[in-house]
Amino acid sequence: VDGWLGIERHGGAGPGVGHEGGLWTCGMHPEVIQDEPGSCPICQMDLVPLRQDSGHGHRDGDGNSLWTCPMHPSILEPEAGQCPICGMDLVPVEGGDGPESGTVVTIEPGVVQNMNVRVADVERRDLSRSIRTVGHLDYDQERMISVTTRYSGFVERVFADAVGQEVREGEPLFEVYAPELVQTQQELLSALRYASGLEGASDEVRGRAEQLVAAARTRLSYWDVTPEQMAAIESSGEVMRTVRIPSPADGVIMKRLHGLEGMAIRPGMDVVHVADLSSLWLTVEVFEQQIPWLAEGATATLRFDALPGEEISGRVRFVEPEVSPATRSLRLTIEVPNRGRRLRVGMYATAEFNPVVVRDAVVVPAQAVIRSGERDVVVIALGDGRFAPREVALGVQSDGVIQVLDGLDGTERVVTSAQFLIDSESNLRAAIDSLMAGHQHGGGQ
Repeated sequence: VDGWLGIERHGGAGPGVGHEGGLWTCGMHPEVIQDEPGSCPICQMDLVPLRQDSGHGHRDGDGNSLWTCPMHPSILEPEAGQCPICGMDLVPVEGGDGPESGTVVTIEPGVVQNMNVRVADVERRDLSRSIRTVGHLDYDQERMISVTTRYSGFVERVFADAVGQEVREGEPLFEVYAPELVQTQQELLSALRYASGLEGASDEVRGRAEQLVAAARTRLSYWDVTPEQMAAIESSGEVMRTVRIPSPADGVIMKRLHGLEGMAIRPGMDVVHVADLSSLWLTVEVFEQQIPWLAEGATATLRFDALPGEEISGRVRFVEPEVSPATRSLRLTIEVPNRGRRLRVGMYATAEFNPVVVRDAVVVPAQAVIRSGERDVVVIALGDGRFAPREVALGVQSDGVIQVLDGLDGTERVVTSAQFLIDSESNLRAAIDSLMAGHQHGGGQ
């Protein structure tokens, strides 16, 4: 019954059991073990006698070596030959004592190779989780500027001809005639002429004249007349009939009033909207269970269909405070640099986050874990063809690896393929030993 894998067990297994008064098993289903001959309840094949070694090597009652079939581990014969079920050559069953407590499975090197047993080191590393989502680009709300005036007037000329037109900072957008502005310019020039004619006057009189000049300059500055424009007015001594309103930043015209030329405008009226496209906002949604790993400042890798093969790094600018009750998702706003203005509003993008969820975690490949529903097991490679199952407690799983909370310390090696066979053989041996112990106890009574 130790099978083609071979088993070693510490503490002994009790005396052997022969055909008479022994146990019976199915050649195709070795997990079936009964106290008397009969038929397998699964495949209806006749049960065959189950033999047990002495616990100090896999030998029969006379001390001879036992032979088994690699495909039917229930077959045990005292000499070499062929399997009576499938005709394969029998292989010797090996056993011995080892340093580990519990059931240890020993496999011959040739059988290990045939089983394609692979092992991997248990690692200690930071465990990250990949979160992917999609979204679309929009204007950066913090870089949208409304151009208006602080005085009433009439638009006499428009330079921003159409929506979408690119403009540079300082370029004129439109030209305004404002009666109040003209009147204040005249007051400034009058105050300058008055102050220049007071060379022999007292300091008090000259001081009042300079106050009039400063007051006129201040009023013009409140109306967004630049220092350069005021210097031009003072040097020329002439009033500017119209004032050109410049663009406050590099960008594009997002919106402008229709029929702007000749229109009367009032203070606070949105005449033109300019959008700075040096950065855009990407709006994405993440699921409720992903929220703990994302916060303002988190970095995302962005990929656009319009830029195949390229990756752009973005940063989470805002996290909305409310989860959508309909989709159970949360909206994030990612700030995206737009170098060369290759990105356009409305483009879709894939955003990928890789936040670290556990630091210095003990991790194993996900395929190394055997899940039964009641317990989680990994098979430890002890070296020299020896393997032992070990129950573990699992944590976070990500990118093909899984965290082990209890059961491993990070120095072991685990089996990543064929571990199901090894664990099944180990479990079968434990079940047989338990049944044999019960059989011997009943016989003694």
